[in-house]
Amino acid sequence: MRLALPRWSGTLAVKAALFITVMCCALAALLGVLVHVSVTNQTVGQARDLALARLDDATRAFEAGETLAPGAGLDPPGLPASLRALALSGERGTVVADHRGRPTMWAAGPVDGGRALAVQVDYAQSARTIEGLDRAILWSSGLAIGATLLVGAFAVTRVTRRLHTTARVARRISAGDLDARVDDPRTKDTRRPQDEVAAVAAALDTMAATLQGKLLSEQRFTADVAHELRTPLTGLHAAAELLPPGRPTELVRDRVAALRTLTEDLLEISRLDTGRERVELDAEELGALARRVVRASGTDTEVRVVRDTRVETDRRRLERVLGNLVANAHRHGRAPVELTVDGTVVTVRDHGDGYPEYLLAHGPQRFRTEGGAKGHGLGLTIAVGQAEVLGARLTFTDAADGGAVATLTLPSD
Repeated sequence: MRLALPRWSGTLAVKAALFITVMCCALAALLGVLVHVSVTNQTVGQARDLALARLDDATRAFEAGETLAPGAGLDPPGLPASLRALALSGERGTVVADHRGRPTMWAAGPVDGGRALAVQVDYAQSARTIEGLDRAILWSSGLAIGATLLVGAFAVTRVTRRLHTTARVARRISAGDLDARVDDPRTKDTRRPQDEVAAVAAALDTMAATLQGKLLSEQRFTADVAHELRTPLTGLHAAAELLPPGRPTELVRDRVAALRTLTEDLLEISRLDTGRERVELDAEELGALARRVVRASGTDTEVRVVRDTRVETDRRRLERVLGNLVANAHRHGRAPVELTVDGTVVTVRDHGDGYPEYLLAHGPQRFRTEGGAKGHGLGLTIAVGQAEVLGARLTFTDAADGGAVATLTLPSD
């Protein structure tokens, strides 16, 4: 069984690891310095007390005229100059210095005759003890830091993994998957403590459920309204056809036709919102399909085929997308309007003032138009929805030399 290694790409995990490492190093250094200073003071103090005790014995022996013990002498060679000067000034003192390649604790004091009486104590064992202690501190500190870092990394990785899961679900929801949920097990077990990550996950799930409920209600309302309007509009259309010719009759028929178009658009949007639309694929020559759309629109759109291709697509939906783009270009832009086919990429361009800023930033929005333009803002919304059903990508930009450009990129085989 292979264990998944933790991912350290997240900024939070890296910062947490660095924080844990720095704090562990600082704590280990502080404790190491305290232990080193304490043990060194104790060891040096013991060696100093021993050297001063031997200096007392040597002083009594010298004053009694007895032979000095080994390690004691008057102005011995190797006595540090600073300690010699201190003794000649009438003070007693100690110092650690190397003597013949070994660390030595010296103690010296004044005697009659203006000379310095000094004794030496081997300090090598004490020095080795301090060095061994320092090595032990370094090794133990390294092990403690490593163990703490591993435990901290494990704990932080668990938290960041849950955060990554929550962020991934949030991105799915923003992309339109309202069925996505975090389902953090901590939010379902009331006996376990609820941490901040679990609270965020629960809030996200609640928000998604509420949003889904509201959108479903809106979709049902839109579909119901469109269906309810369909029957009276059909009767109204039939009644309008029976009116005598004249200008009032033309106005009535025009408004009835606009209402029927709006109703059909609302029904189509409600179907797209459900996400249950299915494509009926068939092989189509893209250039011929584009010319057919332009002829059906009754406009003077110029069709340019740079590179024709045969695509597997839903003919009805693709015609709907291109028809809406051409109609929008003529309604809101200025001539000439050009439809260009280049492989699986189709562009529709006009030479007007370009798309509104809100559309470039956020895409088409229902029932929103700029500058008193005619229409309900549903044409481009339907085009985007049908393009998504086809698996195509529809983007909106402004040309550098003026005009709006809609680019439809169909999936290639």
